[in-house]
Amino acid sequence: MQKIVFLDRDTVAPHIHVRRPKFDHEWIEYDRTPAELAAERLKDATIAINNKVPLRRETLEALPNLRLIAIAATGYDCVDIAACRDLGIAVCNIRGYAINTVPEHAFSLILALRRSILAYREDVKRGEWNKADQFCFFNHPIRDLAGSNLVIMGEGSIGQSVAAIGRAFGMNIMFAAHKGSTGLGPLYTPWDEALAQADVISIHCPLMPSTEWMIGMAEFRQMSRHPIIVNTARGRLVVEEDLATALREGLIAGAGFDVTDGEPPAPDSPLMKLLDQPNFILTPHIAWASDEAQQTLVDQMIDNIENFMRDAPSNIVA
Repeated sequence: MQKIVFLDRDTVAPHIHVRRPKFDHEWIEYDRTPAELAAERLKDATIAINNKVPLRRETLEALPNLRLIAIAATGYDCVDIAACRDLGIAVCNIRGYAINTVPEHAFSLILALRRSILAYREDVKRGEWNKADQFCFFNHPIRDLAGSNLVIMGEGSIGQSVAAIGRAFGMNIMFAAHKGSTGLGPLYTPWDEALAQADVISIHCPLMPSTEWMIGMAEFRQMSRHPIIVNTARGRLVVEEDLATALREGLIAGAGFDVTDGEPPAPDSPLMKLLDQPNFILTPHIAWASDEAQQTLVDQMIDNIENFMRDAPSNIVA
């Protein structure tokens, strides 16, 4: 009988139904698991379900019965993939579940920032409308999306869905070429050109050595149209201190982030210090988390486990 251990069930909302696999098994789940308890909790497990618990070589080497790690997410940087390959542990992830929820969240941030929704809401709360002596007032910029340049960093399924929404708004779509790369074909706008022409930048890249810290002060100074920048991908793609400087110096018109370098962020982190800015929005890594997307995720996760057990593995990354 298989022993399945879900290390961090709290990373999926409690009202989302996680069905049980259709084979004999023992199911154990923990709300959350500190990294130092992972080996103990996975003792004798043959299948681990994991979202964000770090599983490094030292831990994996202590788990001789482990056959599969089912990642309850698309990103799998929390798992030592090289060690899994060496130890014969398969790893599978989730794909395609977020093609609606993340783009919709990204555009919620884009719209709110381009039209200064939060800033005007705060003004109304403070009584500015009552003091205006007319039907409206103009404390903050309001810009249309139609006719503006949307630069998308990341050309996968989510980036393509963002592009489709942008086209519906009448935006000019550009996929930024990978930083430092040339000759990628007609789909891409060269990196420097994309930065210079952007009115809106939406980031949808994976986190890997070639993308870590890919946007810093040098890139912000190239953004001659003072765009808004939205990140619903990973926190370590943008240098947070530089983002704060760029926002305060007016190099960019606004920023909306759903991710940070370290989650939850420390109270004194650069992005937390921006929360008093009217043109900055920070949400708690929930772009992926519509009910529909979460249900699709867990259903696919169980499908991956069942497929592995019938020797037809799916979404294998190691």
